[in-house]
Amino acid sequence: MIETLGDILRNNAYKFPEELAYIYGDRRITFRHHHDRAQRLASALYKIGLRPQDRLSILSQNSMEFMEAFGACELSGFIAATVNFRLAPPEIAYILGDSTPRVLIFEKQYAATIAQIKDTLPHIETYICVGGDGPDWAQDYEEFLSTGDLEGAPVRPLPDDIMHLIYTSGTTGRPKGVMRSHRGDLAIAQLMATELGLIVSDRLQLMMPVFHVGARFLQLGMHLRGGSVVFHRDFKPVEIVEAIARERVTMTHMAPTMVQAMLNVPNIEAADLSSLHTLCYSAAPMPAPLLRRGLKLLGPVFLQLYGMTEGGGTTLHKRQHKPDGTPEDLKRLGSIGQAAPNVGVKIVDDEGRELPAGQAGEILTRTASHMVGYWNNSAATIAALRDGWYHTGDLGYLDDEGFLYLVDRKKDMIISGGENIYSREVEEALATHPAVQDTAVIGIKDDYWGETVCAIAVLTAGSSVTEAELIEHCKTQIASYKKPKTVIFVDDLPRLPSGKINKVVLRQLYGASGTKAQ
Repeated sequence: MIETLGDILRNNAYKFPEELAYIYGDRRITFRHHHDRAQRLASALYKIGLRPQDRLSILSQNSMEFMEAFGACELSGFIAATVNFRLAPPEIAYILGDSTPRVLIFEKQYAATIAQIKDTLPHIETYICVGGDGPDWAQDYEEFLSTGDLEGAPVRPLPDDIMHLIYTSGTTGRPKGVMRSHRGDLAIAQLMATELGLIVSDRLQLMMPVFHVGARFLQLGMHLRGGSVVFHRDFKPVEIVEAIARERVTMTHMAPTMVQAMLNVPNIEAADLSSLHTLCYSAAPMPAPLLRRGLKLLGPVFLQLYGMTEGGGTTLHKRQHKPDGTPEDLKRLGSIGQAAPNVGVKIVDDEGRELPAGQAGEILTRTASHMVGYWNNSAATIAALRDGWYHTGDLGYLDDEGFLYLVDRKKDMIISGGENIYSREVEEALATHPAVQDTAVIGIKDDYWGETVCAIAVLTAGSSVTEAELIEHCKTQIASYKKPKTVIFVDDLPRLPSGKINKVVLRQLYGASGTKAQ
């Protein structure tokens, strides 16, 4: 019986020991081999003192070592606290300081970053470096693994134990650690298996980073069914196309920007992509011209999933992608689909009253896959989880058949290339520049990225700074992908009677094109 994520590993190692769990480049990793290495890692971690619900942080691009670290936590009840490798050193330091891991596994390429901040992280007792020839203050991953026993650690998690601690930015600009339990993650794995129709003979291709929930949730769903994952370190369009043909991939997962890049691969029409029956996309709706192009080449394979780190789940199914259908069909391409089985969705006003179809309000969801809460943040947990419902902070409406439409975001989130960017984080980075007196950040629609970051800035009297200089300054404070692509200089920012910046007006003025005002 499967009650925790560790049971998935044990079940597959028992039932399908020689079947492939992962195809990673030239490597073929069986379920037994993956289970055994995860067992050894769990044992090695236990021997140095790690105990259930202690945090193990991981700073890495997609790699088999990353998945083995997940496996050790799944089997033994340690909490996997992931770190976005694209973050700037101060951001990484905050997350590691908040989650207080006792062990950090990191790839060698991030050694210099960790060296900058390790003196501020006294709670980290053991550093483990992946990739060989690491710094003298870190243990080598393979050598550390060899100290573990095949029997694993003498502990196992309970269903309601925390499995994942995944940080997602909030409206305050400080990331929040989302606590996800084994029970909740099994529910999301089952939801993935149901919504995508996963079966044991499928091969699921993943290239989005597994420190995010998207690829991780899909991987759990695939392995719950005992199928194989074709795993990529990162997204390289030519490699993605070649792998689909070579490995007979049946499902893949991309953001719309990735789909566009894949379709732009030279001679894509000559590639044998006939094995692909589902292309799952997320993070943003698929533009109709791109969808038509994809349908012409690949057939009716497109399926959209909507969710978040905290939970939820709606699906726009393959049969609902009709770019040449009725006006209603075309409108629904701009939706994020209908609630999945066992997922409740409702729209409420500021008083919590449920609103009728067509009327916009806050989106609430209810599902067994919801988070447990936010780490070290009871106030945010209480605000988000009330009366059994998760308050998303997103504004939207339902139509008369339950299709859900996003209309705005209370959290001022910008989705660019599949990455969530919160305007407050960028505003705080800009405010550290001495020439900036006031600033506001909005998203600008972009055909390729979905949205790009636009900053509207008021300079201090007598100051002078260029757009390029401000953008470069932001790169020293936050991850490069969060930096503005456009900076608009204005004399003043529009405000509400309360004194807050009126971003509705800013979006009306600059949201379409980012036209600069001098």
